[in-house]
Amino acid sequence: MNGPAVNGPVARGRAANGPWDVWSDCTPGCATHGLPRVRAAETARRLAAFARAVRRALADGERLADPVRLRAHARELIAALGIRMAGASLTERLSVPGPVGGPGTLIVLNHISWLDIPALLAVEPVVLLAKREVGGWPVVGGLARRAGTHFIDRTDPRQLPHAVAELTALLRSGRSVAVFPQATTWCTADQGTFRRATFQAALDAGAPVRPVSLGYTQGGHPSTVAAFCGEDTFAASLRRVLAARALAVRVTTHPPLTGDGPGGCGGLDRRRLAALAEGAVLGGGAGRVPGLVPGQVPGHVPGRGRAAPRPLPQQPVRHHV
Repeated sequence: MNGPAVNGPVARGRAANGPWDVWSDCTPGCATHGLPRVRAAETARRLAAFARAVRRALADGERLADPVRLRAHARELIAALGIRMAGASLTERLSVPGPVGGPGTLIVLNHISWLDIPALLAVEPVVLLAKREVGGWPVVGGLARRAGTHFIDRTDPRQLPHAVAELTALLRSGRSVAVFPQATTWCTADQGTFRRATFQAALDAGAPVRPVSLGYTQGGHPSTVAAFCGEDTFAASLRRVLAARALAVRVTTHPPLTGDGPGGCGGLDRRRLAALAEGAVLGGGAGRVPGLVPGQVPGHVPGRGRAAPRPLPQQPVRHHV
């Protein structure tokens, strides 16, 4: 989960101030309405409904971390904005079923908007990994803190091994964790590249990876109106969303990368695992990684069970994300 990145004279998607701090060349100008705006009266009605939903969620305090409550509040927020959920069923699980005592699932998604967060939680409440700035966002920051989000410092390379170790521990404990490996927001669902560090945690924990795609449409056609990029503000983004006609968010799950498929892939490293997941999420398909298909597992060798956890690198600077 990441906030908008201020644009600058750097390469597209290149890390800026730290290993997970990435510049995007998307700007607020990318966010446009695909259909005529709703009437002012409807915008006002949605705003009032959204404010009520936010107050109810915040009033729950620490109880917001309860999965049942969290999912209900996320669905209420989405509905209050006049957004329709499409794609994954609201009863579908994003995490991969596994044996009792087994690791959780690393859920990896593309990142377009602050709306990605309630949309994801409306399908399945899971632990979120977010950069620390998200905790200060209006509305979303307060909800994220109360929901038990784990915050990391993307600008300090010395914190990277600690963040990977924390994520590994969460997965080993059986918790499923959602991350946005693009490290910033993009206005469409096919841009950006996946940073690799979080995939090391899946390898170390022997956890399956679930690729998930998020996309926004208006009247059934792709739309950028929900995009939250560049120097955009939450208030400006909220105004666009409130006025958007026939806006829907589509949550599409892809086959998990698990140890149940044929062949195994004992030589898989985080670079190849990130590329495989990126291909599934951004639409390139698993074929972009020669010799790998969905259904294979990070670090799994047939007949040997899951691979033993790998030690963290001694040189943090060698972590490429």
